[in-house]
Amino acid sequence: MRKVHPTVLLTLAVLFMLSACNLPKATATPQSNEQEAVSTAAAQTVEALGTELASTPTFTPQVTAAVPSATLAPNNQSTATNSPTLAVVSTNTPVTLPSTPTPTGTCDSAKFVGETVKDGSTYAAGATFTKSWSLQNDGKCTWDSTYALVFISGDSLNGVASKPLTTGKVAPGDTIQITVDLTAPNKSGTFHGNWGVRNQAGIIFSKFWVEINVPVTAYNFVDNMCKAEWRSGTGVLPCPGTTADANGYVLKVDNPKLDGGYQDNEAALETGPQSVNNGYISGKYPALNITSGSHFKAVIGCLSGSVNCNVKFSLFYIADGGSQTTWKEWTKTNDGKFISVDEDLTPLAGKSVQFILQVTANGTGSQTNAYWLQPRIQ
Repeated sequence: MRKVHPTVLLTLAVLFMLSACNLPKATATPQSNEQEAVSTAAAQTVEALGTELASTPTFTPQVTAAVPSATLAPNNQSTATNSPTLAVVSTNTPVTLPSTPTPTGTCDSAKFVGETVKDGSTYAAGATFTKSWSLQNDGKCTWDSTYALVFISGDSLNGVASKPLTTGKVAPGDTIQITVDLTAPNKSGTFHGNWGVRNQAGIIFSKFWVEINVPVTAYNFVDNMCKAEWRSGTGVLPCPGTTADANGYVLKVDNPKLDGGYQDNEAALETGPQSVNNGYISGKYPALNITSGSHFKAVIGCLSGSVNCNVKFSLFYIADGGSQTTWKEWTKTNDGKFISVDEDLTPLAGKSVQFILQVTANGTGSQTNAYWLQPRIQ
């Protein structure tokens, strides 16, 4: 049995009431043809409507509770009204919010970890040294041989313009030590050089530096070579001399090649003792006024190719016109090494002192070529 929707019953009731209004108030009489047609049409409409509604799926709307609005009465008392306010009905459609970009970090970044040669370190004029920096890769990209240590600005200290940062790979979080060979200038002062790391795109993303002090050189024995009196067992020698002089000689050499094959870029005194057994050569310099804290410094050894070199280096002095006194002596052979000399002259402070540099052959003086590299008082 077909079930009639309540809405259909309500519609039928309305139509019957309307048709009743058209009936005569007197006793009922048969309907006219026009009235009958209207009634028939109404009935057919109701039946069709009922059929359509019955075949339509039942839908139950979502209705939210009505919230009465309130108005304030004269004494700030709220009075509820019958005007309902409908709240927004939520749906199941998800809301798409704009995404927030996730930071990816910096590709190339270096964190300073440590260094050798602290800022303000003191080096003698012309001294060579190696500077090292320890850096941590705290970026997102791996460093490889396309990354380079580069000189940026300031004093290069005779360092290379650039060199590969590594021959392998430095992953994020890893630490690497990079080094560069440097040379102190041949003058006094404070010297500062800036260096950095350059990536494969040519961008320098880190900067660090080296800073050294070169103290004032009070006296340079090489520059004043011919102000000294040079002599051997045969008497006074010419200055400068020649290597062919069997009586002994002294020369200034700007870029000496030292025992072991190392080529230095500092000036040196090349000395050759008289070519006799236990021959010598010595140079007596003019008197100098020594102050407290003064040091005699030099590097001594044999020249490259002097295979018979076996000598004794002597530093003598004469203070205030007194007798010649030995300060210190060193023995050297052709063994590929050298000796660094640093003597504190403070005991001679306040005195007028003449220094004597002497080289004596231990045996024959033939082909015994020795050097005093950058001898100085500073």
